[in-house]
Amino acid sequence: MRVRFAPSPTGALHVGGARAALYNWLVARGSGGEFLLRIEDTDKERSTPENIEQILDALRWLGLDWDGEPVLQTTHEDRHRDVVRQLLDEDKAYRSTATADDVKAYKAEHGADRGFRGADHPTRSTDPEVGAVRLRVPEGATVVRDLIRGDTTFQNVHLDDPVIARADGSPLYNLAVAIDDLDAGITHVIRGEDHLSNTPKQLLVLQALGADEPVYAHLPLLHGPDGKKLSKRHGAASVQELRDAGYLPDAVVNYLALLGWGDADDETEIPRDELVKRFAIDRVSKNPARFDEQKLKWLNGKYLRGQGVDGLAATIRGHLEATGHADEIAGRDDLLRTAVEISQEKISTVDDFWTLAGFLFAGPVDDRKARDKWLDAGHLEHLAAVRETLAALDPFSTDVVDQALRALVGERGVKAKDVFQPLRVALAGTAVSPGVFESAAALGRDETLRRVDAALAG
Repeated sequence: MRVRFAPSPTGALHVGGARAALYNWLVARGSGGEFLLRIEDTDKERSTPENIEQILDALRWLGLDWDGEPVLQTTHEDRHRDVVRQLLDEDKAYRSTATADDVKAYKAEHGADRGFRGADHPTRSTDPEVGAVRLRVPEGATVVRDLIRGDTTFQNVHLDDPVIARADGSPLYNLAVAIDDLDAGITHVIRGEDHLSNTPKQLLVLQALGADEPVYAHLPLLHGPDGKKLSKRHGAASVQELRDAGYLPDAVVNYLALLGWGDADDETEIPRDELVKRFAIDRVSKNPARFDEQKLKWLNGKYLRGQGVDGLAATIRGHLEATGHADEIAGRDDLLRTAVEISQEKISTVDDFWTLAGFLFAGPVDDRKARDKWLDAGHLEHLAAVRETLAALDPFSTDVVDQALRALVGERGVKAKDVFQPLRVALAGTAVSPGVFESAAALGRDETLRRVDAALAG
């Protein structure tokens, strides 16, 4: 089995493209076949080296290794031109100067559902250098055999003779794709259903050459949680955005694999090696799958915690060093490990960590709303009592802080939040943090008292 992923390098790799790449990769690795990478770089203005590298970088990050070297479609142009000449020589294609208006007029005369036939039309060109090249559509029907959708039959009478090359002989997309798949020995074409309308044109090229046809599998498109086509309004829409937001590649791969395919009811956490063993392309649903970043966050959180505290600390350290926090965590490995340990249940992505626990390293943030609510005159009285209690504690551990402050709540006859939240805001600057007892213990007595004093001083 040979499959391929053939993206157009016009920007970052969209999650829909990533899922198509993943499904091809799973099919290849699960069958002992080959996964080839072809860059369809015919849009010369947008197919820059930087955009090509974005695609490769995203696939590497996801761990989707390919076989052989990536191939640029433009390097095959001579082969494509040879095929165009062959089809012209065999009278399976012809040159035509027909415009969109000519095609419209033809349909007005013969019927709107009748495909344009230009071989006997006045716009057929006998000049070998004039007119685009159109492929003759034969009688009968073209059947797309699809592992997901079943057979889809296109009656040829409704298909226009497709343009396969420009007047200068340069090939168009559908011819180039068909020839590239043929020459690469691609057995299965797995791609988004937005390509389904192109498939009959590509099959017609292969049939004109008497070539074998691949098996197709057209994946339903991804929608957002609202049922509309996935876009940036739904959150991260590209692999790079997911990476930058602090997702783990294994979690993304797991989640994308389950978008339209599932091996068992309610099973969500499937390791990569199990996905390879169990994935089956013919069990992908025909219905659009919904990409819900909140579900991805939940799954990513499970993967984060599955690394253990030390593994998660190493992952977070790497992310912090890459995002400008290297100086703040330098030489503070013990504090980082503690911060990870007390934060892990509250974070869903690596990026969440600094938002939640960065105050342990960089000092309190300035959340004016939290300060106004919890450091007003009444709460500052409770905070002063907290300060007195904490100053007397020895040892200054989470359990000891916990017991002492809970006792203080009872002594003062107030709600727990009226004691705990002022302390939290004094330490973190905001009302959301890891556990307040754990945070105080992580900072230690001296730093905790220093921050409390600063809050009391206003």
